[in-house]
Amino acid sequence: MNPEDLLSRIRVVLCRPSHPGNIGAAARAMKTMGLSDLHLVAPRSFPDAEADARATGAVDVLQAAKVHADLPAALAGVRLAIALSARRRDLGPPVGDVRAMAAQALVEAAAGEVALVFGNETVGLSNDEVLCCQAAVSIPAKPEFSSLNLGAAVQILCYELRMAAFDAAPPTPDFRATPFASPTATVEEVEGLYAHLEAVALASGFLNPAQPGRLMPKLRRLFARARPERDEINILRGLLAATQQPTGHGRKR
Repeated sequence: MNPEDLLSRIRVVLCRPSHPGNIGAAARAMKTMGLSDLHLVAPRSFPDAEADARATGAVDVLQAAKVHADLPAALAGVRLAIALSARRRDLGPPVGDVRAMAAQALVEAAAGEVALVFGNETVGLSNDEVLCCQAAVSIPAKPEFSSLNLGAAVQILCYELRMAAFDAAPPTPDFRATPFASPTATVEEVEGLYAHLEAVALASGFLNPAQPGRLMPKLRRLFARARPERDEINILRGLLAATQQPTGHGRKR
């Protein structure tokens, strides 16, 4: 099945979210990773202007969100529900690895709907809510500070799902820089720069002709690595030429 189709079968369920901004942040996190099916269980405030503001381009996910009175209603039609749990519990499904569970979720999504279930920002999921799920995962945060913002937790799980759906190689925006019009400098142009550098170094006293050391070879190695363009050579030579011009200081009027 097409990876995007698999991701469309993953629903994100937020149980009793208390802050509308977190709902918006979750919607944005979902959309950036190709998910769009948002379900809310007894939200304190929704719809809400703050949720829209935090969604930043994902208001369509909020507008399509479904609101339920309880978790069983939000899980109707789902073949696998995965709870996000920050702690191990005596009851409920064993807590598994996020990446392994993402792979399992996609296998299940090929046959039907799958849900990721997130708890309230303060207390997380209740034991009864966890018992509604058939699997659980925990984000391996630093043990001394393991509390994650709801939107961040949604982002992490959605990212893992996207990476698994595309076999760790999802399509990405083309970040290539716009090519410069200036061609790479010719050997003659670069040699002209070396001659100009040496002349300025000698005239300024920076280069001692009696003890030249390795200054020029090192400069050659530097520019060989850089492969400068013609425009860049011209800029450098213009800068060098400016240092050779009289400044006018000390002239008599």
